[in-house]
Amino acid sequence: MLPFTIELKPGLPVAEQILFAVRKAVVAGQLRAGDKFPSVRALSQELKINPNTAHKVVATLVAEGVLVTTPAVGSVVAQREPGGRKERAELLGAEVEWLVVEAKRLGLGLEDVTAAVAAHWKRLGGP
Repeated sequence: MLPFTIELKPGLPVAEQILFAVRKAVVAGQLRAGDKFPSVRALSQELKINPNTAHKVVATLVAEGVLVTTPAVGSVVAQREPGGRKERAELLGAEVEWLVVEAKRLGLGLEDVTAAVAAHWKRLGGP
């Protein structure tokens, strides 16, 4: 059983969907520092995905510092030191751009986007 929830959707890259689900689980506190993360084999079997895709996911999460891998232990969620506010905000750059492009494509205004972000923020336990 996976320590995060995901429902794979067609039309979106599988690896990106899994990466998003893991990042979301970390932010929401569903995955905490020191929690064991599934092996590449377990991830591949549980999600019924290609082992190469599972390896890509784990390698990306390690490169991002979300996971650490140690011999004989496997992968665990990393202890993360929060960066400065500006540094953390810059991490959202690509995602914010994607959100704005999609909102404009759908004909939504800034108020619609702001309301949607606020609703999701509250759902994930934000103040």
